[in-house]
Amino acid sequence: MEPNRLMMRDCKMNRILCILEQTYPEAHCELNFRNPFELLVATILSAQTTDQKVNKVTAVLFERCPTPKKMLEITPREFEEIIRPIGLFRTKAKNILQTCELLIEEHHGDVPSNLDDLVKMPGVGRKTAGVVLANAYGIPALPVDTHVLRVANRLGLSREKDPSKVEKELTALIPKELWIDTHHRLIFHGRRLCHARKPECPICPLKDCCPAFTSAS
Repeated sequence: MEPNRLMMRDCKMNRILCILEQTYPEAHCELNFRNPFELLVATILSAQTTDQKVNKVTAVLFERCPTPKKMLEITPREFEEIIRPIGLFRTKAKNILQTCELLIEEHHGDVPSNLDDLVKMPGVGRKTAGVVLANAYGIPALPVDTHVLRVANRLGLSREKDPSKVEKELTALIPKELWIDTHHRLIFHGRRLCHARKPECPICPLKDCCPAFTSAS
């Protein structure tokens, strides 16, 4: 990339980061959890559903089954019934119970704090692993979910549709110490203003940085 274009890109990124920080200073993970295991389970459950639905289910689930061992003490059918209000509950139940077995057999019941071990578990991809690393262990990560991908595309930070490619581009643009906060702020922005169907562009604090707003004007 030419030096002038590189400088313009960096200036735009810095401006976006500043606006996001000012707009969402308290952005955080909206899944309820008390430890790495609960966060891992909640994040697996969160695929293709809302955090609010997950939090309602996990309030019951974690009260009854707070550890991998306890989850394996109930039958798969009982587990499915607890998480039934969430979509894909049968697949998620199977993945979580298999993950509990792996945690006990290979990690003494503890959730590993590295990407390679996490993604070996059923139902755990880079996004889920990144959420656990960032929020349970404070390890820099910038997981890309549908909100992060959509906002990054609209802001012109990436043209990719593959989350792993978007993650690679964002982590190259953003200082490592800001990865976790930026992940949360992009999600907050996607949930609160930059909606998938009807983005609230006229009141968006990022509209002057956004090619999607300019092209729609």
